[in-house]
Amino acid sequence: METRHLGGSDFKVPVLSLGTATFGGGRGFQEWGDTEAKGATRLVDLCLEAGLNLFDSADVYSDGKAEEILGAAIKGRRNKVLISTKSTFRSGPGPDDVGSSRKHLIAACEGSLRRLGIETIDLYQLHGFDAMTPIEEALGALDELVRAGKIRYIGCSNFSGWHLMKSLAISEKRGFARYIAHQAYYSLIGREYEWELMPLALDQKVGAVVWSPLGMGRLGGKVRRNQALPSVSRLNDPGTVKIAPPAEDEQVYRVVDALDEIAQETGRSVAQVAINWVLQRPSVSTVIIGARDETQLKQNLAATGWKLTPAQIAKLDAASAKERIYPYWHQAQFKERNPFPTS
Repeated sequence: METRHLGGSDFKVPVLSLGTATFGGGRGFQEWGDTEAKGATRLVDLCLEAGLNLFDSADVYSDGKAEEILGAAIKGRRNKVLISTKSTFRSGPGPDDVGSSRKHLIAACEGSLRRLGIETIDLYQLHGFDAMTPIEEALGALDELVRAGKIRYIGCSNFSGWHLMKSLAISEKRGFARYIAHQAYYSLIGREYEWELMPLALDQKVGAVVWSPLGMGRLGGKVRRNQALPSVSRLNDPGTVKIAPPAEDEQVYRVVDALDEIAQETGRSVAQVAINWVLQRPSVSTVIIGARDETQLKQNLAATGWKLTPAQIAKLDAASAKERIYPYWHQAQFKERNPFPTS
């Protein structure tokens, strides 16, 4: 499998990585999947055979059970895998069991290390921005963990442009470890990432770690006009729908129509075409795929090793185009000086 540098670092990652939100089936994640240790071990086996060696988790996935299952699945082969995980969201009932304070981050990191059964996390990310904690405190704690050898690289997730840019400026000013990755939502039905975060990523050399390239399953090929949702789908869970990236039905159908055409042209599945489109976008270092079972994993792994043509990309771009909000619609009128990123 192709590898790419993660941001401006010399840390190389596969273009696909496996998300573990489907591991455990615990509170809040029942509709995502319920893969246990034996099944997870098999998925890891298949990933390694395909050249995918980066596995992404978070302390809140099934209340830590996903990390435990991942740890069991990689036991005895730590030198063959790369591990990323996240913290910031509430992980307990106490007042300090949430956020990016020094107290919470250090405790959360140590908890993840224990559940994963490893000594060092390759990529540790803040799961969201914490406006209640000074950025200096959060970055200082992460820097301390890096210096202690508990983390190799740091990243963030779901930040706005100013959150990320201010954090990078503080790291430069204070000599702290610097974010090399931004785990962000990006798909054919969610292209807002392009408006500000993509230009920032290219300018500041922050690699995109893309989550939900299929728009929370809407681009998997089973959501179509005049057709009921599949019986097994995260979209059947009210809790998931509440936090899912927003998308109007007509927008989804329009994109799926275009995906159908290109799937027929290429002999690929709708999901494979949708993932491949994301893989060819500027700033993208790796795309996180999920899998309930071996069949779904093998299908998603086949999204690599080939490329859409410029004409096919243009067709998908047109079908997924969305009216921009201010100031991005205004900036788009000045293409001579604000061109769309191309690398």
